[in-house]
Amino acid sequence: MQTEAGVFGRSHELSRRSHEQVVFCEDDKTGLKAIIAIHSTTLGPALGGTRFYPYATEGAALEDVLRLSWGMTYKAAAAGVDLGGGKAVIIGDPAVAKTEALLASYARFVETLGGRYITAGDVGTNTDDLDIIGRHTGYVTGRSTAAGGSGDSARLTALGVFHSMRAGAESVWGTPSLTGRTVGVEGVGKVGRELTALLLADGAEVCITDVNEAAMQRVSQEHPRVRLLSHVATAPVDVYAPCALGATLTMSSADAIAAKLVCGAANNQLAHPEVEQALRGRGITWVPDFVANAGGLIQVAGELRQAEPAAVEADVTSIFDRVRDIIAAATDEGIGTGEAANRFAERRLDAIPRSI
Repeated sequence: MQTEAGVFGRSHELSRRSHEQVVFCEDDKTGLKAIIAIHSTTLGPALGGTRFYPYATEGAALEDVLRLSWGMTYKAAAAGVDLGGGKAVIIGDPAVAKTEALLASYARFVETLGGRYITAGDVGTNTDDLDIIGRHTGYVTGRSTAAGGSGDSARLTALGVFHSMRAGAESVWGTPSLTGRTVGVEGVGKVGRELTALLLADGAEVCITDVNEAAMQRVSQEHPRVRLLSHVATAPVDVYAPCALGATLTMSSADAIAAKLVCGAANNQLAHPEVEQALRGRGITWVPDFVANAGGLIQVAGELRQAEPAAVEADVTSIFDRVRDIIAAATDEGIGTGEAANRFAERRLDAIPRSI
């Protein structure tokens, strides 16, 4: 008889490493319902942002936090930082449910983990929220500069994606320049907005889409050259840059994508692992998301070790070399770029015996 999948065993659907700890946090007084997932502390404390989102079901929230925390393990390992992978989700609409009391309650749950998990920003949370969280736990990064942090990570996340895209362009077209290429940016929130500016400065033609009409209009007013489209994934573009929520790359969309290069900031872009093979079969180069979008992680890792901003930015820029190496390894070994990136990360993880 087939039974519904629970928490145990789900990790192995994603990788050969199981989650170390999953914590369910509830506070009736503030309405807090949150899940913290620690995937790995092999390389250091698990770091990952807190996503505040109105999930349709608690099961959907659990699925998301398990996938995101696994991705953070591989992102940290591939980025070369001494951190593990974790993530948290708060269930609810941040425009309605977010209160200072709720964030304080959440912070106290983070504090009980004693540093095994360090939180940061994500969809639905910002530096103001992290400043509030930081009043109740020291295990937080990405706070505002006024509170002693490094500020919003959107700029450096976008910078990492931009250099990843340059490396991908070099592989596809023989030059790392985006000049004259048409890039479709899907999602122009904080990161997509910054990425759009970088692409335009490099001479790219940019078209954008977002479910939030106000976000599109804001970017259009800042950059009148951009074109507004209802969708970009299947539009006639050279590069598709998914920068909204994940799982936009499905088997059906993979068949319809016109771009020769896929590189964006969204986490967990593949709805299923098999999608990468579909893209590869059509000659489309995909830059794995956890490599491309590591700029924000590198920033907050730098904040934790009190690194100079110039050194942190140099580390983010070096993502170009990492993507170039991963694409080269994929070509040499006859595998997908996702598998090549996973092997790159796993070499670091396997070099250290697991403590749990």
